[in-house]
Amino acid sequence: MTPVLEARDLCFAYEPGRPVLDGAALALHAGRRVAVLGPNGGGKTTLFRLLAGALAPASGQVLLDGAPVVRSRRGLTALRSQVQLVLQDPDDQLFSASVGQDVSFGPVNLGLAPEQVRERVAGALAALGIADLADRPTHLLSFGQKKRVAVAGAVAMAPRLLVLDEPTAGLDPAGVEELLATLAALQAGGTTPVLSTHDVDLAQRWAEEVAVVVDGRVVAGETSAVLGDAALLRAARLGPAWAPAVHRLLAAAGSDARPRTAAELHALLVAHDTPVGSGSAGAPQG
Repeated sequence: MTPVLEARDLCFAYEPGRPVLDGAALALHAGRRVAVLGPNGGGKTTLFRLLAGALAPASGQVLLDGAPVVRSRRGLTALRSQVQLVLQDPDDQLFSASVGQDVSFGPVNLGLAPEQVRERVAGALAALGIADLADRPTHLLSFGQKKRVAVAGAVAMAPRLLVLDEPTAGLDPAGVEELLATLAALQAGGTTPVLSTHDVDLAQRWAEEVAVVVDGRVVAGETSAVLGDAALLRAARLGPAWAPAVHRLLAAAGSDARPRTAAELHALLVAHDTPVGSGSAGAPQG
């Protein structure tokens, strides 16, 4: 199946002789949740900006539906109608006086009729659970609200891929779970989310595929296989995920169970009458 978006052999440097990406490749398919991990300064944000057309690669190609993206006004407009990037800091994206005005910016610039713009804005605000904030000045929003407004602005463009740079950064645990639930609803509606994170366990439980950006390249594959590669995680300065280790222990004990979250592991232990909370089970808490 042809990827919706693909990076082939991307090279990019902000300074001559100091490449951030050096032959990076990644394929993003419709309906497949992908988490991108890597060290600070390792190139995750740069990769996302290249994929979204915000940066031009020194060499290599970005392909949309198998065709190279042309860096013309028409070509970039076509890309951005299919792929939307949400930056880590929402203040980098919010600039209008009110929430409704900010979310309407993209659809207005697509040249949509006023009624279509209103429908897009209303749908995006509803999807993010912030319809009551439509008239709120953006500078009076909390950090979590700003994050949701930034995502709503991207959702209003009706993209096929929603690329989010560190969307859980700065959110409390409840905010993280609310965001993940929103992403699940968006995916059910036809928008595929792709996100970057430093949280290996979040990637383990959420993503179907994982891509690790390390040494200018991208190592991608099925989640458990990639996150079970201890040497790769060390090279990327990432901590180990607990789930692959638990899976290996269960397999050695003859079980084919594959818990992806602490709650699933807890339920498995309870089902087997294993004491939980005494410390003897060694189960992650949370």
